[in-house]
Amino acid sequence: MKKNIILAGVGGQGILSIAACIGFASLEEDLFLKQAEVHGMSQRGGAVQSHLRISSNEIASDLIPEGKADLIIAVEPMEALRYLPMLAKDGWIITSTNPFINIPDYPETATIMAELEKQKNIVTIDADQIAQDCGNVKSANMVVFGASTPFLGLKIESVETAIKKLFGSKGENVVETNLKAARAGYEQAIKQK
Repeated sequence: MKKNIILAGVGGQGILSIAACIGFASLEEDLFLKQAEVHGMSQRGGAVQSHLRISSNEIASDLIPEGKADLIIAVEPMEALRYLPMLAKDGWIITSTNPFINIPDYPETATIMAELEKQKNIVTIDADQIAQDCGNVKSANMVVFGASTPFLGLKIESVETAIKKLFGSKGENVVETNLKAARAGYEQAIKQK
């Protein structure tokens, strides 16, 4: 088993929480893990990305070569579009359809989505609405994470354990909201797979 994953979004959207969940779940399954992060000016809504590689064998490098990402997991559609050159030919894009408009000349969302929809393997979800329906719009990143789980090759039990581990110190309500959000994202992805 080997997965090369690009996580993309804007500072404050929870990209590093997704990376932590994938990392915890991978370690639960005794997988090897390498991660490299690039933090933008997060307090100003800068781009944040993370290269995450998981494998049943040792991993030499933490960076993913262009055209070799099995997954692009994005909590913002323009950031998904930005990393298309990284995607392998048979790779999948999992993205929220909710834009984070942080620049004056942000393109029309419909234009961005039209470009993304040209890809053969894509899951698009209204993560903000699903998260709100689950109890807290702040869990939109866990909706996107949940939507990525059918493509990660990780057991759902490991994923749920990872969420509990990451959010456990914030109380049972926070854990349950994030578990509910991840399950809802998972169900949306299965419908589109």
